[in-house]
Parts: sequence; C-alpha cells; structure tokens
Amino acid sequence: MRSGSFGRRRIGRKIAGAAIALLLAAGAYIFIPRYADLRTFDAAALARAETSMWRHYYEKRYIPLFLDLYGLARDEQNFSPWDSFSLSVAAARAAKSFQPTRSRAEANAAIPQLIAYFQILSRAAPVTVDVPQIARTELDWWQARREAVAPEDYGLIVARVSSLLYGVDGDDVRGSGVLRAQAMAYRDARDNINIMTDADWLSIAEQLTASYSLLKRAVSARAR
Repeated sequence: MRSGSFGRRRIGRKIAGAAIALLLAAGAYIFIPRYADLRTFDAAALARAETSMWRHYYEKRYIPLFLDLYGLARDEQNFSPWDSFSLSVAAARAAKSFQPTRSRAEANAAIPQLIAYFQILSRAAPVTVDVPQIARTELDWWQARREAVAPEDYGLIVARVSSLLYGVDGDDVRGSGVLRAQAMAYRDARDNINIMTDADWLSIAEQLTASYSLLKRAVSARAR
C-alpha cells in the first residue's frame, strides 16, 4: 500500500511539474516582449491586411476584423501575442465606438481606445511619439472623411499620422497619405452606387500597395 501511494505521489509531482513548466513556457511566449519595429513592414502585405480590415469593418464583421488586426500586429510588426491582442482590442473598440457617431463631439468617444492603441504601437516606433496628439490626429481624419472633405485634403492628415509615428516627412509621406485617402474615396464612391465587388477590393489593395510603397521608401531613407 505504501509503495503504491508513494508511486502515485511521484506521478502526481511529475504531472504538476510538467503543468507548471508548460504554464511558464506559455507565459513566456505570450508576455515576453518581442523586438517590434514598425519600419520593417512589407508594403504589399500591409496593403492586403488593411484591405481585409476595411472589408470586415464595412460589413460589420468584428470577429474577422479583430483577427486581421491581431495578425497584422503579430506577423507584420512582431509584437508579442499579448501586445497583439491588446492592440487588436483597442483598435476594434475604437472603430466600433466611432462607427455609430454623428458629430465630432460624439466621435471623441473613440479617443480613449485610440490612446490605448497608440500607447502600445508607439513602443515600436523609431521616434518618441506624443500619444494623445497622434490619437487626436487619427480621429481628425476619420471625422474629416465622414464630413466629405476631399481626399487630397484629409490625406494630408493621414500623412501627419505617419509623420508622428515614423518621424518622417516630405513628398513621399504626403503622397502616401493622399493615395490612401483616394483608396478610401474609391470605396465610398462605389459603395454608394452598388455593393463592392471582389474586383473593387482588389483595386483598393493595389492602391494601398502604392501608398505604402511610398511610405516605405521614406522610412527606409530616414533609416540610412
């Protein structure tokens, strides 16, 4: 009896030890920071990810939107699983908070989540980021677009977000912002006439690739 009881205790200790080791390994994988760097993005991959996010956002499919956001932070920006999860939650909540609003005063409800988002994102930025300022600037172009400001104008606000995040400026950055805004205008114009087709979404991905290629060139030039 004693021998059997001792054997069971040994097996129990081994199982408990294995469980603890597994939990420690999982915790290390999830929580230990990675070397995230916003400058390492691939323009085409980022464009495809953003196109997918836009599509899910406008179709009000929030779970796929969340998964896209997570994949972008984890795979393209190299954030830890926990930071990727936190970024996804903050971004999705900001978008969901903004979507039903009808004025800038109401839209300010998205600011806390935008701040939470940029607080994490800024850790991978090559410059010190003024988080409240960049959150307000991001909301500025969201609202400007809703107010039917010309894409050539609110695209400059989009470019300002990139400048604050990457510490770059110039024609490529401004051109990138305008091209991204024009891709948004393309979607708006077609959605007002008919339902967006797969070909329309492919065109948007191509426009966004051109936009992010300009931004990548500006960021790479600064790094040299």
